[in-house]
Amino acid sequence: MWLNYNNSAKMSGTKFLHSATALCGLAGLAAVLSVLKTVSWRRRIASPVIDLRVILMFCLFYAGDLANVFLIVSVGTAIYCLMRCKAQKCVTLSFPQPHEEEHLVTYIICAFALKAIQFLHKLAVQLSVDVFFLDWERPRTTASKTVSTNGLQKRDPSPISIWRTYFVANEWNAIQTIRKIWPTFQIMAVLFFLEVLGFSKFALKDPLPPAQQSPQVSTPSHSRILRYGLAATLWLCIGFLQVIFSVFYEICVDDKIRQFVDLCSISNISVLLLPHRCFGYYIHGRSVHGHADTNMEEMNNNLRREAESRCGRRGLLPNTDIQTFQVALSTQLRSHYDRIQESFTTRYRPSRLMDPALANQPEQNIRAYHTMNHFLGSVIDHAHPDMDYYVRDKLTLERIMGMEFLEPNDKSIFYNDEAHTFSNVLFYGHEGTLLFFDTLFFCIIDLACQNFVLAAVLTYVEQVIFKNIRLWLGKKNLAFKSQVDERFFL
Repeated sequence: MWLNYNNSAKMSGTKFLHSATALCGLAGLAAVLSVLKTVSWRRRIASPVIDLRVILMFCLFYAGDLANVFLIVSVGTAIYCLMRCKAQKCVTLSFPQPHEEEHLVTYIICAFALKAIQFLHKLAVQLSVDVFFLDWERPRTTASKTVSTNGLQKRDPSPISIWRTYFVANEWNAIQTIRKIWPTFQIMAVLFFLEVLGFSKFALKDPLPPAQQSPQVSTPSHSRILRYGLAATLWLCIGFLQVIFSVFYEICVDDKIRQFVDLCSISNISVLLLPHRCFGYYIHGRSVHGHADTNMEEMNNNLRREAESRCGRRGLLPNTDIQTFQVALSTQLRSHYDRIQESFTTRYRPSRLMDPALANQPEQNIRAYHTMNHFLGSVIDHAHPDMDYYVRDKLTLERIMGMEFLEPNDKSIFYNDEAHTFSNVLFYGHEGTLLFFDTLFFCIIDLACQNFVLAAVLTYVEQVIFKNIRLWLGKKNLAFKSQVDERFFL
């Protein structure tokens, strides 16, 4: 038995030595990946120098990548210990020693702290993104007749309805926090396996499987490493299965991201999203029918014509269907955009709360809104030769590295984006970060209190809190940047 104990301790120590080696190697790869992300970010903000802000962004990127390394190493080590301890037919391998558990807990704490930094950074970026809804609708000249002072009759153009913009903005606000998984189902499924089906018994310090344990023997204590490996594995597996299911569900049933793009086309509204100074996303929603302010009969006829291919195609370029783009803006175009945006002096507020000294600000915001709408529309229509753009596909290497090799010096560049990566400014586009953060949060709480139910409850509370923060602050940012009155968001 002494020989078996020494051999098992040696094997366990060797495994942790391998974990440390893997951690060092993967940390180096994470550093290289973070450097590439920093270079891409520096290009997207058009920064000419490497300053303190660039170094800070490298640290933020490295925090997220290093968190993934700690998570991979810790989960891999815990799964190895779980399989070796529970799969042995005779007792030849001891459970991890207390000092070894302390090392792994340190990895887990580091992973959670770094992942929290990454999550808060992504949340801050999403809460500060520039958004503008470009209305392509033009007034019709078939309105009712009016009589002028000289007795002649003339036709006044009908006003353009703002309700289409409000509707699209409200739908964008509604999809800000959608995810590829159902968080409540995730929590309930994990608890079902752990507590109802009794998977938590696999974390006991007993080499025998739960089915072979004698009821007369006192229940041994839990191993923190086995408990962590079991909980993290279940959480990640159920999450990945949900992501796979959501892919098929979106293809066969309902895809809210693509539905939003379709809604933009029907509403004659385009959307410009700028999470970085000179980089963002453009959804081309210009209606192929020319007008969207119409009655039900004409709308149905327009949709029928489009279904029968008796009208133009929805793409930005002629005879194309690509409506979503990644955009790299020239500094001149962005500077002009900023000058107009500076005119957005304040958020909309009810008149009874308005300071009398600021009574003219709503009118100023309205003028700035129309100026921005006209400016962006003319840019898309190539009406500004000094701020023109061209459309191209991204190279395969550019897609893999997540960066653009060409700099938009004279002209902006619109990259075809059939993958709809504009979801990166939503929770939807960062499911991996959210899933890993929830996993580590659940496991940290369980390691602290040794209670899966309490960990699940607190994880649910955490998800609700951050979802509400994202909705509340995201709504305020959306109202200010797009000049859509916050009171129209449901």
